[in-house]
Amino acid sequence: MELTDKHILERLQKGDEQVFEVFFKTYYERLCNYANTILNDMDEAEEMVQGAFLAMWEKRETIEVHSSLKSYLYRAVYNSSLNHIKHLKVRQKYDNWHQHNATLEHNSASESLIAYELDAIAQNAINNLPPQCQNVFKLSRFENLSYAEIAEQMGISVKTVENHMIKALKVLREKLKDYLPLLVWVLLSLN
Repeated sequence: MELTDKHILERLQKGDEQVFEVFFKTYYERLCNYANTILNDMDEAEEMVQGAFLAMWEKRETIEVHSSLKSYLYRAVYNSSLNHIKHLKVRQKYDNWHQHNATLEHNSASESLIAYELDAIAQNAINNLPPQCQNVFKLSRFENLSYAEIAEQMGISVKTVENHMIKALKVLREKLKDYLPLLVWVLLSLN
């Protein structure tokens, strides 16, 4: 007897690991190939798929699927892949900006002072985050670890890592909002 999505979901919500394993094995490779078409990196694709399955398992008791489970997973992988690409673009822009500033020999004194002050303000904001939140943020942004790697290193769930990152980014946005025009000016003057 083949299980319907409704039956699979009911059994997942009850913590049925066998059903989850069968579901995982059925879609894992296909989802990895799909994510690879978006990311062009099979390692990253596998990480996105594992993250989608992990999130599904962690919130199995409250999960709401309005279409098929297959569609739900494909959408989750699609969204996390796009978010990953956006994150990489932001990181690349920052790296380019940082490299540009580091290699300029003739920065004006005011530009150097602005960059120094912005860096000090950002560091201060980061240092005022709660300790675990600060640690997650630094591992993600400065050590370039994935959420799964951070979760494993810190002995917490990927969802907890996500929650810490959401909190850190919210706090930093709030604390740095007054400096955003200055930061935009600095970034635009580099182009």
